[in-house]
Amino acid sequence: MLPTQRWSEQGLALLQLLLVASFSKSEERVCSLMGEPEEPQLFKTGDIILGGIFSFHSTFKTVESTYVHRPLPLQCISLNFRAIQYAQVMLFAIEEINNSTDILPGIKLGYKLYDLCGSIARAVKKPCSGSVPAIVGVTSSSPCMAISTVIGPFHTPLVKSYKVTSFLNIQNLYIFLYADSSVFFQFLSPYLDYYQSRALAQMVKHFGWTWVGAIRSNDDYGNNGMAIFIDTATELGICLEYSLPFIRTDPPEQKQKIIETIKGSTSKVIIAFVNHMDMDVLIEEFAHHNLTGYQWVGTESWISDSQNAQAKGHYILDGSIGLAIRKAHVTGLREFILDDLTQIKNSFHDMSLMPIFNNVYKAVYAVAHTLHTIIGCGDTCSNTIASDPQVILQHLKKIRFKTKDGEEVYFNQYGDPAAKYDIINWQPKKDGSVEFVTVGLFDASLPEEKQLHIDNLTLTWANNSKQVPISVCSGTCALGTRKVLQKGKPVCCYDCIPCAEGEVNSITCVRCHPEFWSNKRRDECEKKETEFLSYTEIMGTILTLSSLLGACLTATVAFIFFRHRNTPIVKANNSELSFLLLFSLTLCFLCSLTFIGRPSDWSCIFRHTAFGITFVLCISCVLGKTLAVLMAFKATLPGSNLMKWFGPRRQRIVVLAFTFIQVVICIVWVTANPPYPFKNLRHFKDKIILECALGSPIGFWAVLGYIGLLAMLCFILAILARKLPDNFNEAKFITFSMLIFCAVWMTFIPAYVSSPGKFSVAVEIFAILASSFGLLFCIFVPKCYIILLKPERNTKKNMMEKKMCPFYGILKTFKKFSLGA
Repeated sequence: MLPTQRWSEQGLALLQLLLVASFSKSEERVCSLMGEPEEPQLFKTGDIILGGIFSFHSTFKTVESTYVHRPLPLQCISLNFRAIQYAQVMLFAIEEINNSTDILPGIKLGYKLYDLCGSIARAVKKPCSGSVPAIVGVTSSSPCMAISTVIGPFHTPLVKSYKVTSFLNIQNLYIFLYADSSVFFQFLSPYLDYYQSRALAQMVKHFGWTWVGAIRSNDDYGNNGMAIFIDTATELGICLEYSLPFIRTDPPEQKQKIIETIKGSTSKVIIAFVNHMDMDVLIEEFAHHNLTGYQWVGTESWISDSQNAQAKGHYILDGSIGLAIRKAHVTGLREFILDDLTQIKNSFHDMSLMPIFNNVYKAVYAVAHTLHTIIGCGDTCSNTIASDPQVILQHLKKIRFKTKDGEEVYFNQYGDPAAKYDIINWQPKKDGSVEFVTVGLFDASLPEEKQLHIDNLTLTWANNSKQVPISVCSGTCALGTRKVLQKGKPVCCYDCIPCAEGEVNSITCVRCHPEFWSNKRRDECEKKETEFLSYTEIMGTILTLSSLLGACLTATVAFIFFRHRNTPIVKANNSELSFLLLFSLTLCFLCSLTFIGRPSDWSCIFRHTAFGITFVLCISCVLGKTLAVLMAFKATLPGSNLMKWFGPRRQRIVVLAFTFIQVVICIVWVTANPPYPFKNLRHFKDKIILECALGSPIGFWAVLGYIGLLAMLCFILAILARKLPDNFNEAKFITFSMLIFCAVWMTFIPAYVSSPGKFSVAVEIFAILASSFGLLFCIFVPKCYIILLKPERNTKKNMMEKKMCPFYGILKTFKKFSLGA
């Protein structure tokens, strides 16, 4: 409780103006008042009496009741100059209306003004002091709730001109539906604290404050306004570290608890949803404990209150920012209030509350215009005055007029005007006083993204800083990290941990596109390295050179055989099949080159089909040579006529037939589901392997299986022919070559399946080269050795030595096969 002698410094009590429009020509009472009626503080007769309830005193002495005698009347204390100013505004408006010929001509308005003393009980009592068809007033939320409960059964409309909260509209709507009660009309911004609370939350978000504390008046105004703020703040990602209730009559223990909570907090921004009288007490407490350095965000109740700005310790609030009722001007009002008081200096001279004065002014005029419409005034008004409150209520909802200063006044369906606030910043001056600087605007009529406009360059913050304060529970996570909520704390409190591989951070860690990978800092997705077996890398170069070497060696052997095509060793080994075998081996070496380089549509198709066909041609030639050896041996047996069934022509047919089958398999494969270029993203997380997908695995394994079948057949036949005489060892060479061929390809299958990426291609090329070199070396190198280094052995005589006589017939027959005789 504030001492009486300090009323001028403390900002005094909460303004609670209720203008009670009680007009009647009869003395009929609408309710019976218990106890003795109280006389008004000010009174003036008239045709229509407007009643007003003001807190001429901000509080009262507490007297304990003995419950033996009737309680004594409240003893009001602490004179409130602000309430006197509101009363003066009401008298000014009534005087203007009485002197006007445009509104209620011929009717004089009077008034009865009562003292509220800051008591809700007295606020309830006043409406029953006479006939009350309508109420117009300025008050706080809790007295309004109490009055609405009393006047509800009488359907009395209530017009209020100071701060009210949106829940009043909701509460009143409930009363209206249930008890057919009053509807509230207000002259401050709409549904007031709904928009004010949302505007505060948007402003907090605008400055990047996600971790804030809050203090609220422990009444309907503070509690409900803070509830709306919390809901909106939560939607915007703002967290409250604490929300503390406070009222100026709290015991010292509660005040100390608030101090300790703030000192122990980490947030640097405090939302103060309190009335100006509660803020006056808080300023004193915070100054006493030197709680500086906090950024205050305030509501219209105190942010532009000059008495708060003049209070001892007001420096605590330097740099505060908040919402204020938009500036207004009422012509002639200043002169009316300060008439004959120019030599007196006190808070009564403070005209900073002109926006609220304007609301009182408009409230009186709203009732007057409503009465003007109901009575049907023209040049003069009739003496018939409607006393039905519901009629007044319906007309009041539809009222629309302009003040003498051009401001349009109307109510929407909720009983509210347009929502507009000035954004005020407390900026200290050199002399230690505070200047209220308008730094922005909030206009709820605009789209949400344009409602808030703030000029950041003109702002002054706590500690007279020009830098926007930082108030967050956890700092912004660096790029490449993500948020992990701290256990048991709000969502604004988190730790930052690195994103996983392949993820980058924007707001949360997000997975890179499959063809991209995160860099080391995890702040950007970079295109993955594309990998394939190229000619430029070491492995590709070695395989390329090996392929070219094999092709060159094969061509060299072919050249040697061609130069010595008439020698016995060339003739004896079926020169036609030998040249065809050398040609197919050359193709085998060269086809391995198609596996190197960036895969394309044509290369994927060509590499597998060329490999399959050339190898079958090669194996078919070896198979033909093996069959020729066997047939030559069998043809020497008595009664055998195999020579005519397996001559050179049929040898060619066998080779072509075996090759044609592979060609058909390849055509079916390519037609049904051909190989195609494929980006393999599975084997390496940070690389893209370009490879040729098989298309149809059945087609690939059919091609490979057919080659293996011919190779096994050739190997078996070569083993059967391996015991021919030493000087005629073609079958032994074929056996060795097929042994190498089968070993290579049997090893190839598991190696190919298990090798990742380009290594599987390298394995396939190695298998092609190894088997090709095996055939080349095992079949042709021994003969080249004789041709080039042992020409003396390359004679018919050497091949028909005496020790070979038992096999002379075989050699003769084989020669005949070879020459096509």
